[in-house]
Amino acid sequence: VQLQASGGGLAQAGESLRLSCEASGSIVTINDMGWYRQAPGKQRELVAQVNRRGVTNYADSVKGRFTVSRDNTENTLYLQMNNLKPEDTGVYYCNADGQYSDSAQEFDSWGQGTLVTVSS
Repeated sequence: VQLQASGGGLAQAGESLRLSCEASGSIVTINDMGWYRQAPGKQRELVAQVNRRGVTNYADSVKGRFTVSRDNTENTLYLQMNNLKPEDTGVYYCNADGQYSDSAQEFDSWGQGTLVTVSS
């Protein structure tokens, strides 16, 4: 399963960006999808995730500002980021896990990352 992330870029504090991540390749059942970010010099951290039923989970630092959603028919994950802050700067990675439909083998895939830079 390949994940292609897009939508990163440069924003000023208080502005918004929307990230997208499309899963393609083998026919699969995707369970959890999520966004992680890695700031310079820091470890990768969970930003937000959503399961197949639409139940979401957010890092405390983004609650009330970011909204994660997914389109199960298109196997696409979104992250709407509002009221961006300089500390949101980092490379954002999408992640998906699930099973291949033909073999039931599990997978855990990562996208290539998209850079978000927020200036003050």
